[in-house]
Amino acid sequence: MAPRRNDFADATEAVTAGTGGRGPSDARPDAGEPSGPHTDEAATAGTAAPGTAEPDTSAADTSERNTPATDTGKPDTPATDHRGAGTGDDTPSSGTGEVAAGADGPGAPGPDDRVVAVRRVRGAGRHWRGAQLAVCGVLLAVAMTGGAIALGTDRAPASVPVAARAVDPGVLGGGNLDASIAALQAHLRSQPRDAGGWATLGLAYVEQARTKGDPARYPQAEKALGRSLSLAPDNDQALAGRAALAAARHDFAHALVHADQALRLNPYSERALSSRVDALVELGRYAEAAEAATTADERRPGVPVFTRYAYVHELRGDVRTARRVLKQALSVASSPGDTAYVAAQLGQLAWNQGDHSAALTYYARALAADDTYLPALEGRARAQAATGDRAAAIKGLETVVAQNPLPGPLVELGELYEARGAAGDRARARRQYALVDAWIALARANGVDADLDTALAAADHGDRRAALRAARAEWARRHTVHTADALAWALHVNGLDEEALPYARRAGATGYRNAAFLYHRGMIELATGHRTDGRASLSTALRLNPGFSPLGAERARKALEAAR
Repeated sequence: MAPRRNDFADATEAVTAGTGGRGPSDARPDAGEPSGPHTDEAATAGTAAPGTAEPDTSAADTSERNTPATDTGKPDTPATDHRGAGTGDDTPSSGTGEVAAGADGPGAPGPDDRVVAVRRVRGAGRHWRGAQLAVCGVLLAVAMTGGAIALGTDRAPASVPVAARAVDPGVLGGGNLDASIAALQAHLRSQPRDAGGWATLGLAYVEQARTKGDPARYPQAEKALGRSLSLAPDNDQALAGRAALAAARHDFAHALVHADQALRLNPYSERALSSRVDALVELGRYAEAAEAATTADERRPGVPVFTRYAYVHELRGDVRTARRVLKQALSVASSPGDTAYVAAQLGQLAWNQGDHSAALTYYARALAADDTYLPALEGRARAQAATGDRAAAIKGLETVVAQNPLPGPLVELGELYEARGAAGDRARARRQYALVDAWIALARANGVDADLDTALAAADHGDRRAALRAARAEWARRHTVHTADALAWALHVNGLDEEALPYARRAGATGYRNAAFLYHRGMIELATGHRTDGRASLSTALRLNPGFSPLGAERARKALEAAR
């Protein structure tokens, strides 16, 4: 299964993101990427003030390196011009201190050597940024203990103290998110009427769910955000948090409603502007998403908005603009989290276009900024598999799924085991697919719509009839290129190729260049007797990205050869 950029969340890959950044739902992603009872009262240490909910302390452990940053309401930086001339290649520009792409010939350094090389070039800058982050940590601690210090709020009511502001998940990669959550919980026990603190805690839980692959945090986020709104009903910070939570749960219709509510109160809310773009993309309302991205860029230019602006253009087939905007975003990245986030997006874009060398270079850049950044580790493994380094790819994905067992990397790892075919690999693959089913069940138990994940995984590695039910259900909710492709493929594996063909063609109607989509379309075209079209689609898929899937690429080659 090829990676998706849904839930941007890759950013959000799900709050990205999607949804945050391109991670799993449709974007990454999405996208990106569950369990535990939803109790009426969150577990906590200490005693809250009478009549108040206590902050949940069960989520805090000290393994994550993510910290909420600040969101300052109105912009204080000029907008970056995305419409000027830009380079059209996927090679990192020399102006940002990146390693040049294309260094994959004989004797060139391997992926790990790339990371070392990038670190050497950027060492001084990282030390300076580390000092910046340390200062930010001190300020956050002061805010926690002082109880009423606002670090750049989005016009929160003057009567309500605000502890901190959380911004896009992509920038939460340079500190310890679990420590920040513990500090917020301690602060809220002493200042239980801090609406801003509750809102920040809620969004931190959303981000924790994304980074840990644990949707059990979503009910905790819902409670914290509800508490914030009970204290301050006209609270755009909490409404924007609700938009992010809804997007993370793949409830994009409500994400749009909450984002619009927040923007009526504060038109400059970065979180709400970003979530509005995410929701429109994931609802398949691409023209409106493009307008929303332009509006967000005018009001709050910065990394979260730039990455969404780029993805909207990629979905329309404008890869050149998407690449240029992401490179601009990388040039203004001011923290290790920002750098890792944007460089990984550039790696994903390069990988989608079959430029595996550039993809490896960008992933090295991301890992030089944060060597634990899971989207970059996952992307690097995919690129390694595409270049024939299956052993490194398997090792990398085993590391990823051990920390964040989301459907995308689990399926990829299972397919790599199948492709390797060593003793015990079939059983290993089956275990990965079983974990997908377990994650989906857990996600649903915590309010996540997981039908798209079900359709994609089950069509090739599970119950095909369940895949079709899930794909039909998701298509009933939203019409996107990703849901069209998923429904087409689920229909195909169930022998309903005539019904599948219009959906397969619709998946490419926007101009989005995706090798997996073309593979699915080609196989459906061959099955319906459209041999010329089928051969063309399969040939295009393999030219675009010859390593798009550990199993699918080889099947495409065999089908193409048989159809000649």
